[in-house]
Amino acid sequence: MASVAAALKGTRTALSGALGTWLFLAGTILVLAVLLLPKVISNPAFFIQILIYGVANGAIFALIALGYTMVYGIIELINFAHGDIFTLGAFIAIPLIGVFGFTDSTPFSVGVVLVLLLVTAAVMVIDGGINMAIERLAYRPLRSAPRLAILITAVGMSFVLEGAMYVWRGANNVHFPDLLPGTRISFLGASLGVKDLIVIGSAVILVVSLNVFITNSKLGKAMRATAQDREAAQLMGININRTIAATFFIGAALAAAGGIIFGLYFNNIRFDEGFTAGLFAFTAAVFGGIGNIQGAALGGLFIGLVQAFSNAYYQAALTDVWIFAILILVLVFRPAGLLGMQVPEK
Repeated sequence: MASVAAALKGTRTALSGALGTWLFLAGTILVLAVLLLPKVISNPAFFIQILIYGVANGAIFALIALGYTMVYGIIELINFAHGDIFTLGAFIAIPLIGVFGFTDSTPFSVGVVLVLLLVTAAVMVIDGGINMAIERLAYRPLRSAPRLAILITAVGMSFVLEGAMYVWRGANNVHFPDLLPGTRISFLGASLGVKDLIVIGSAVILVVSLNVFITNSKLGKAMRATAQDREAAQLMGININRTIAATFFIGAALAAAGGIIFGLYFNNIRFDEGFTAGLFAFTAAVFGGIGNIQGAALGGLFIGLVQAFSNAYYQAALTDVWIFAILILVLVFRPAGLLGMQVPEK
C-alpha cells in the first residue's frame, strides 16, 4: 500500500509540472482539432474571419484578466467588482469624448488619435483611483478577516457599481462613438479590419508594458516580493498597504483601457456588461494560471477564441456552457492553470 501511495503521489507531482502542462495542451489541441478541422476544410476563409474576431475579443478579455490575476497574486482575493470597473471605464469615457465634440461622423485623424490617448489616460487614472478607494474602504479593513467575508464584500461591491451605473445610464445599451476607421483589408480570403489591428495592437502593447514594469521597476519588484511573502516583504521595508493599493490601481487602469477598447470595437456598452465579461476574464485567469501575468494574457486569448468559434459554428446559447465547462475541467485536472501559479501557497 505504501508503494502504491508513493506511486500515486509521484504521478500527481509529475502531472502538476511540465508533463501535466504538455498533456493538458495535447488534450486541448486534440479536442479543438476534432471539432474545428472539418469546419476549416469546408470553408477556410470563414474560419480565418472568425479567428480574427476571436483574437480581437480575446485581447480584451486578457486586459480584464490581468487585473484579476494581479490582485489574487498579492492578497489572494477574487475581486468580483473588477468586471464592473471595466464597464465603468467605458461609461466615463463617453462624456469625456463628447467634450471634444466627436461623433460617429468625425473622420479619423491624428487629432482623434491624440484625443483618444488623452481620454484613455484620464479614464485609467480615474478608474484606478476608484478601485483604490474601494480597496481602502471595503477590502483593507477585512484583510485579516475570514476569506469568505472579503469575498462576499467583493460581490457586494460589484452590485453597488452595477446599481450606480444603472441609475446613471439606464438599463439599455449605451452607444459608444465609432471613431476608429472602418477600412478593411483582404487577408487569405477573409476581411481584416484596421479596427481589429488597433484593438489587438493596443492590447499587446499594454500587456508587454505591464510585464516589463512588473519585471524591472522597483514597485514591480515590491509587488512580486509581497506576493511571495507579505510578512517578509514588510520586514524588508516594503510598504504593504501602498503596494496593494498600487496593484488595485494598475489592475483597474488596464480594465479601464479594456473598457474603452471594447466600446470602440463594438460601439455599444451596457451597465451589466462587466458581469459576464468579468466571469469570462476570471475563467481566462484560472486557465492561464491565477497569479501569472503571461498566463492571464494567454487565457484571455483562448477564451476569446472559444467564444468566437462557439458563436460561429455552434449554438451561441451554449457558449457560456463551454466556457464554464473549461473552468471546471481546469480546476479539476489542472488547478494551477496552464502556466502554473508564480506565487507559492501560503
